[in-house]
Amino acid sequence: MTDPVDAWRRLAGACVLLDGFHALKHAVRFGAEVPVAVTADRRAALALADELAPDVRGTLDALLAEVPPGTYASLVPRPHPTAVAALAVRPSRQANVRALTDTARRAPVVVLDEPRNLGNAGAVIRLAAGFGAAGVVTTGTLDPWHPTVVRGGAGLHFATAVERLTVDELPRGPLFALDPEGEDIRGLKLPDDAVLAFGSERSGLSAGLRVRADHLVALPMRPQVSSYNLATSVAMTLYHWSATGGAVPS
Repeated sequence: MTDPVDAWRRLAGACVLLDGFHALKHAVRFGAEVPVAVTADRRAALALADELAPDVRGTLDALLAEVPPGTYASLVPRPHPTAVAALAVRPSRQANVRALTDTARRAPVVVLDEPRNLGNAGAVIRLAAGFGAAGVVTTGTLDPWHPTVVRGGAGLHFATAVERLTVDELPRGPLFALDPEGEDIRGLKLPDDAVLAFGSERSGLSAGLRVRADHLVALPMRPQVSSYNLATSVAMTLYHWSATGGAVPS
């Protein structure tokens, strides 16, 4: 039987860290390949599974190896309150690009144009998964699979396609870019194959993406309020899509 600590140290550099019970639960639920999972308290972790994730309890029972608390803490940068961690295989870029560029897709792709905040990016991925979006794309230098982003996404990177692309590589479909000078979103119906683009937290849309946009769209906002948080803007836009006839997540 493979020692879980040896396996962890061998695989850590090539795999995605799933930080905490909920990240592992979601990853397993959405089909991630998880070669190793550890916990400092197996009984407590399985009790959480009984309460919150009975659908994957059997899989977690087979996966989770108990290690001493000190060993668990040595394997992760920040021990999680649930004392659970796992490593998952990152989906291939080719698989993500295929999903994002599927011409028959029935849900929008969310584009974060040159984002800067890792936590916001994770929150957006969590939102996109919850609404059943086709995927999340980042442009610029931020890696959407950075450990902090994955932590913020609670393992839901595996529930949707997540990839970094250039503006020229963005999926086809009418591109609606959020901008304060755009048309009020309340008067629009966003199509299911839309590409929904959001500028960075500080500087807004890049020049390249603005040129590529088919429509500029604005969220309702009280005068003299500068902006919404990025994740809030994405949530409002995806809610508008779903409330005006967007596909119901399965």
